[in-house]
Parts: sequence; C-alpha cells; structure tokens
Amino acid sequence: MNRSAELLERLAARECPAFGHRRRVRPGGEEGPSPIVLARGEGTSVFDVDGKRYLDLCAGFGAVVLGHGHAGWRSAVAAQLDVMVQGMGDVFATEPKVELLERLAALHPSGDAQVLLAQSGGDAVTAGVKTAVLATGKHRLIAFDGAYHGLGYAPLAACGFKPSFARPFAAQLGEHVAFVPYPGVRGAEAGACLAGVEAELKRGDVAAVLVEPILGRGGCVVPPDGFLKALGELAHRYGALVVADEVWTGMGRGGAWSRMAELGAPVDVLCLGKALGGGMSIAAAIASREVMAGWAENGEVVHTSTHVGAPLACVAALATIDALEGGLLAQGRTVGDAWRARLRARGLEGVRGAGLMVGIELASAEVAQRVTAQLLQRGFIALTGGIAGDTLTLTPPLTITDAELETFDAALLDCIG
Repeated sequence: MNRSAELLERLAARECPAFGHRRRVRPGGEEGPSPIVLARGEGTSVFDVDGKRYLDLCAGFGAVVLGHGHAGWRSAVAAQLDVMVQGMGDVFATEPKVELLERLAALHPSGDAQVLLAQSGGDAVTAGVKTAVLATGKHRLIAFDGAYHGLGYAPLAACGFKPSFARPFAAQLGEHVAFVPYPGVRGAEAGACLAGVEAELKRGDVAAVLVEPILGRGGCVVPPDGFLKALGELAHRYGALVVADEVWTGMGRGGAWSRMAELGAPVDVLCLGKALGGGMSIAAAIASREVMAGWAENGEVVHTSTHVGAPLACVAALATIDALEGGLLAQGRTVGDAWRARLRARGLEGVRGAGLMVGIELASAEVAQRVTAQLLQRGFIALTGGIAGDTLTLTPPLTITDAELETFDAALLDCIG
C-alpha cells in the first residue's frame, strides 16, 4: 500500500461521509480519478505524498493564482508571521486592513466605494446580498440556472447548479429566490433569459439580480456580448441592484480585475474571493458609498466574524494585488487567450472561457470523468464541472507557461482519442 492509500483509509474513517459518498457516485464509477493525497506545491506543480509530480491545472479551485510559493507573496506572508497573525477584526483595525480596503475600493467602477471583508467567496456573496437588501428595502433575488455561489444558507438559496445541494434544507431557505435561464445553459437564448428576468422584476419586490459574468462551476459558460450590460440596465430600470459574483472571474482569473467592469456592465456590489488571497482565505463585497449606506441606516446591523480582516490574510491579499499589477494579470490573459485559440485549432469545439478560466466540453460526463482519471495518471490535475458534469474546468496559475500547457494539450488529445 502506498502512502496515499494509507492516508485515504484514515481519512475515510474520520471525514464527514458526504465526501466519500460523492467520490463513489461520480460519473464514470471505477474510472473516476484515483484519489491522491497532496504533500506540497512548487510553482505550477504539486506533489503527492508518494513523491509524484503533477502539473496543476486547477490551482486550488482557482485560488492559487500566483502559483505555489510565489516569492513576493511568500516573503510578505512570512514577514507578517513575525508581526501579527490575528487582530481584532472590526473592533481594532490593523494597517494592512486599511491598506487593503483602499486597494479594493479602487477596483469598483463607482469611483467612491466602500468594502465589507469576508472569509470566503460564499461569505462575500452573503454580504453582497445583505447589502442589496439593506440598500433597497426589498427582499427577493433573481438568480440563474447553472449558477453556484457557495453553500452557506444565503448563497445556497440562490444555487441553480445542483438542486440536491439545497433540497434537504428547502424549508429553512424560504422562497425568496426566482430562478431564470442563463444564456447557453440547456440551450437558453439571451433574449428569453432577459424576458424571464423582466417578468420577475415587474413584481417590484426584487432587491438584486445575482449573477456570475461567466458561470464557473457551471462549466465556464460565457454569455453572449451585450447580455450582462442589458441585464444590469434592466435591473436598474426596476429599482433592483446588480450583485456580481466574481469570486471565480475576478482578480485576473477571467483576464481582468473585474469582468463586469471590463465589459462596461453595471455592477452595484462586486464580490471577490478565491484568488484575492493568493491561496489564503479572504474575500470582499465592494459597493458604492451610496449603496453601502444601508448598513448605517438600519440600526446596529453588521456582517463580521472572528477572522475577518486578519492582518495575515490582508497582507497576503496585498501581495497578490502587487504581483498582478506587476504584470501577471496581463500575462495570464495573453497566455489564456492563446491557449484557447490553440485548443480550438486542434479540433476541440467545446472550448470556452476567458483569461485562464477555461472550460472544455466533452461528449458526456462519463467521458469527462475518464479523461480526468487518465490525465491524473499521466501527471496532470484537472476537474470536471458543468451542470451535466461533462466539462473540464481548468484554472491554472497565471504563471503557467505555453510550454507547460503544450504538454497538457498533447496528453489531453491523446486521452480523448
């Protein structure tokens, strides 16, 4: 028995059974990826406990945007370890928190934004939804089929990705979310999607439209040009806000700081996470001063927790922003655009995405699961996504090179056959 197998036996005895069950029932059965246990990361690679090296095409679900052990990020975090790890959150701020709020506020298109820090992407979405409710005095949300915003109760209520995630808790989630089609999901067209949104907005009680500018877990689905701008204008016409879930697309992953801002689409609350900490858990909801004023106008109401705004996480986020500003954001966009074009030129028709957020739709979930298993055996880590589980979802570090991607391309085409 190798070291991974030994540790997995111990894991199965003590881990919540949800995860073991999920691994067993994934499409492809025995052809699903043979589990491994990771030991360390180095640049664009990870190593398992048995010493095997893998090119990391997932980067911690997209969070390790700078790669494993980026020098500038590591130095900043290591220095902060000697200064202070945990502060007093929203009671006594630290200098790194103040600096981070200023840097994040500058990413919002309003030009005069305020920031509510959070601990995860789902937490940021919760903060964003609360912000919209307080700002508008309304309670309903519009969300989309295929969308995934996290598994806390607020984002879970708006989860259109997999109904089974929410079904056992439906009585506690209420019925305040209306789901409409997302363009490209199950053949939905943009016009029909917008018509569905408008029908819900006409009720007059919608606080916000919650939208991913590209579906992440839903399979890297990119809506057609003009859709997001039309969606935001429609929401504003009826007095609703736009809460943009850019936990996946933001911070350079989708080729820009904010894909909504890049496209000129209206965004009232911008939710960031994943890549923001470069691998450490930190997230944020950013809104204009006018929208954020709702928090002060509704008595004593806050959204916080013990570790929100911890100086260590804030320093990690600042180092990530520095690295992205230093050229990595542009590099990731260039490499990603060239990669998608190259994959299409090699006959893969189901390639989509932006920047280094890439989806490759295959023939079925079974094929996708078989391919990821074979890739793992060859030393490549990839995951499946999409509503049907038929899409490879690839989010490598922005430091990945064309040469490294070429090795993956060759292996992928061989595995597809």
